[in-house]
Amino acid sequence: MSEFERYLKEQIEECSPSPVRDAMEYSLMNGGKRVRPQLLFDALEAYGYKKEAGYPMAAAIEMIHTYSLIHDDLPAMDDDDLRRGRPSCHKAFDEATAILAGDGLLTRAFAQALRSQTGSRQKVMLIENLSKYAGADGMILGQSLDLQAEKRPSSTLEQITQIDRYKTGQLLILPLVSAAILAGQMQDIPRWITIGTDLGIQFQIVDDILDITSTEEEMGKSLSDQRNHKATFVTLLGLEKARRQVEAYTKEIEDLLAQMDLKDSSSLRRTIRTLQDRTN
Repeated sequence: MSEFERYLKEQIEECSPSPVRDAMEYSLMNGGKRVRPQLLFDALEAYGYKKEAGYPMAAAIEMIHTYSLIHDDLPAMDDDDLRRGRPSCHKAFDEATAILAGDGLLTRAFAQALRSQTGSRQKVMLIENLSKYAGADGMILGQSLDLQAEKRPSSTLEQITQIDRYKTGQLLILPLVSAAILAGQMQDIPRWITIGTDLGIQFQIVDDILDITSTEEEMGKSLSDQRNHKATFVTLLGLEKARRQVEAYTKEIEDLLAQMDLKDSSSLRRTIRTLQDRTN
């Protein structure tokens, strides 16, 4: 990903110098797994396209993801002091600068998506989906549902699944749908939506497992779910059933991929397995 990292850094350095840009760069370039860009690149390669075709949209999605983490760590949200092994943005700078850094990344993402080398119709679709999956009917809805859940004495498995479907799943659907749009394979979008949804729920279950089995040092972030006694897949299902759920989602995703007319999905399958087996 080193080439994409250079591309990402160049894009943020185009912003006017300021403490806000410094905070944007601090959070955007603060490591991370780059899961969403990797999914976009893998899906493009599955269609026979080079990953470079996805750089602008991948950067846009990563900006959206980073803004959501900055805001999620704020005292009014999860109140976390640690992100990727370093102080959260509002701790490294200050709360006001962190809010503005998140705002800056969010708005920058739309201009970034328009740099995609594709036709006008596809650009409109990319922007439409960026707004849909990141917005009030997508990721933000998931965050809202999560905040509501914190006020309840307990949450059901169905409620937790709904939160994860939106809060985590929407930004995993987006890179897959974006790849289909860039490749001109609109007929595949419904299957990608299902795959991305499954990935989002599975991703969160793995996080819930790691929250129980790992330390903050290993995870590189605050384990606020434990601190806040938050209901998770593990607390409701138990560790072993949660692990079986992860395997079930992986099988469903692999079955869906097998139904699609892809040239080579091996990289995508490896990435999905890596997400399942990750340790942080």
